Amino acid sequence: MTDALGTEHWPVEIRHKQSEKLLEIAFDDGATYRYPAELLRVESPSAEVQGHGPGQKTIVPGRREVGIMKIEPVGHYAIRIEFDDMHDTGIYSWRYLYELGRDQDRIWQGYLDALKEHGLSRDPRAAKAPKPHNHGGGCGSGSCGCH
Repeated sequence: MTDALGTEHWPVEIRHKQSEKLLEIAFDDGATYRYPAELLRVESPSAEVQGHGPGQKTIVPGRREVGIMKIEPVGHYAIRIEFDDMHDTGIYSWRYLYELGRDQDRIWQGYLDALKEHGLSRDPRAAKAPKPHNHGGGCGSGSCGCH
């Protein structure tokens, strides 16, 4: 049954596996997903990562070694994760986590493709800052080298 927040699947168990740098969530439909901390960090639902509208998502490089320091409940509908790179503004709803787990392979490949396209790396020592878009009118002209 879907609630007002759009949640269809509720977690029945949440495990933070600190040494493996991952979060494991078992849902009420029998699905269990393992979320590497790096995936959770680079796909954070925060405005810092997702932006404030379509096409504003930021590619977050250099997070291969990121870990989870703390997980806090947010009401009955979500968790907030504090990462060891001090990012802590994302609110991960059960619905978002379920979809992220279900679509993890596709989402992860999209992230890897975006890193490659922009000349960025997962390695914190090799990560470069994204190129600024100073050509006016937003990105899309192709002249900025980001496409």
